[in-house]
Amino acid sequence: MTTPTALPAPTARRVLSVLGTLLAALLCALGLGATPASAHAALTSTDPANGSVVQTAPQRITLRFSEGVLLNADSIRVLDPDGERVEQGGPEHVDGKSDSAAVALRAGLARGTYTVAWQAVSADSHPVAGAFTFSIGAPSKTTVKATATVTEVDPAVEVLYDAGRYAAYAGFVLLVGGCVFAGVCRSSRSVQRIAVGGWITLFASTAALLLLRGAYTSGKGIGDVLDLALLGDVLATKPGAALLSRLLLLSAAAVFLAVLFGSYAREDDDRTRGERRDVAYGLGIGGTVVAVGLAATWAMAEHASVGIQAWLAMPVDVVHLVAVAVWLGGLAALLATLRSGEPLKRAAVVRFSRLAFASVCALVATGLYQSWRQVGSWDALTGTSYGRWLLVKAGLVIVLVGVAYFSRRWTTRLTDGPEQKKTKPAKPAAQKVTAAAKGGGADSAERAAQLARQRAALEKAAGKRERDADENRSGLRRSVCAEAAVAVVLLAVTTVLTGTQPGRAEAEQQRAASGAAAPAATGPAEVRVPYDTGGTNGRGTARITLDPGRSGRNTLAVAVTDAAGRPVDVPELEVSFTEKAKEIGPLRATLERRPGGRWQATGFQLPMAGEWQLSLTVRTSDIDQVTEIKNVKIN
Repeated sequence: MTTPTALPAPTARRVLSVLGTLLAALLCALGLGATPASAHAALTSTDPANGSVVQTAPQRITLRFSEGVLLNADSIRVLDPDGERVEQGGPEHVDGKSDSAAVALRAGLARGTYTVAWQAVSADSHPVAGAFTFSIGAPSKTTVKATATVTEVDPAVEVLYDAGRYAAYAGFVLLVGGCVFAGVCRSSRSVQRIAVGGWITLFASTAALLLLRGAYTSGKGIGDVLDLALLGDVLATKPGAALLSRLLLLSAAAVFLAVLFGSYAREDDDRTRGERRDVAYGLGIGGTVVAVGLAATWAMAEHASVGIQAWLAMPVDVVHLVAVAVWLGGLAALLATLRSGEPLKRAAVVRFSRLAFASVCALVATGLYQSWRQVGSWDALTGTSYGRWLLVKAGLVIVLVGVAYFSRRWTTRLTDGPEQKKTKPAKPAAQKVTAAAKGGGADSAERAAQLARQRAALEKAAGKRERDADENRSGLRRSVCAEAAVAVVLLAVTTVLTGTQPGRAEAEQQRAASGAAAPAATGPAEVRVPYDTGGTNGRGTARITLDPGRSGRNTLAVAVTDAAGRPVDVPELEVSFTEKAKEIGPLRATLERRPGGRWQATGFQLPMAGEWQLSLTVRTSDIDQVTEIKNVKIN
């Protein structure tokens, strides 16, 4: 169902020019649009919390992420108010869980505000970084700017890395699709160029990605891509191992190409039909193993390897990638064959059409599963960057299938016309030159060579006229060329998707952020605490107000009234807060007596939001005293 086609040369050049512009724009957006939204592992919580105030110095800093992360020796840095590092030892996962990171702190840390800067690599191979602050005892001035501590990817490295990722996808598509087309439909020199070009592109881009990755994930510059220490760190990670495995598999693919386009492709091979069939089976099995292995190097290191149902998502991703390569790479091989004017029987085109139809079915099935897994909801489909890019990709696939419909119609009209008939082979130009030069000197040889070039040019022009005279084949070429044009843009959008945070994770992060921000505007926290000390005039009410009622610095005000609601001065009053779940407190407020039964504490610190237990102690005489307990919600 998917059989593409070519355009006449001037039209083809215009199409390629437009495609080049579109591709450049997409790569610029991909390279220059790197924002925190493209991060794949999001920081979900920290201990101590961001902006919190703790009364005693914590023993360690703990971070938790939405998915697993890869750490190095410098993944977490803790800086004191003077900018000095205070962590002890390197970071490690908590209880062996890859979605967490912790680092120990030195003992005896002074009061003040501390900055925690972190950087890591998410399990799907993308670098993430950020910073937050907390205070010990009370906030203080700090020489550290949190934004300045975040390590960003060098723009030049990022553009080159993203271009390498696109080239790797394109190379894989051309290599696999070209080989399948040669084995199932027709092998020719133009198809060989497609497959070998794909191999060279994939090998070169993979080697470049391996060198660039260390600088890409650590924030180094373009001058550090040849740093062997960085390369060693990369090879010790899952993405680095995947890239190295891809290079090793490409070595096996080189042997496969040599056999496929070597003696097996020659029709004058003196082997029997049975021997050729055995070689064909061997090539089919070996090629499938290599293609699946190459696809697995993406599946094991990117989106499919993290999140829900990773055990199912990785093989589904492999099927998806191979189906894309068979379809789009086959389009490129078919287009090259049609444009070269080489004989191409209708049966070969029909075989590819059926193969492409099966690939499209596999793409639809695996694509639907991947979309559900990565997006998760209709809201995320339109409300996240990943969802919107996915809609663009789906639209391009629909356009591609629509163009393929016309390709299939042209395919049904094909006939094995004159260009398919066997003709007497023309005498090679080299033989003609030799024959013409036998009876003369250098001038005769030069003249003969000139005539041979003219004759070759005339034969080529005649071949093109004969090729273009077949309306059905010309229509098929145009349709296939249009499919190939859409495919180039489709691969660019796919590359953008692999660098965008999945919609499911982004939606969860947005909900968490909105949930955390909502209580901030609720205003001061207020609670009324009735008390009865049991003595004379021992009954009354204390109205306690905490302004602004959030974690951090607050003003605590207490107004005491008697049973009749009149202000009353009591000899002693104490207020404290305890967070039972986190075992924090009691934190006692230093209250100052004010006229009219009022007490106040300025700058009272609560380290974090949560459900706090308020304890009020009131003494109305030397022997009459009571403690009342209430819960208060701090945002």
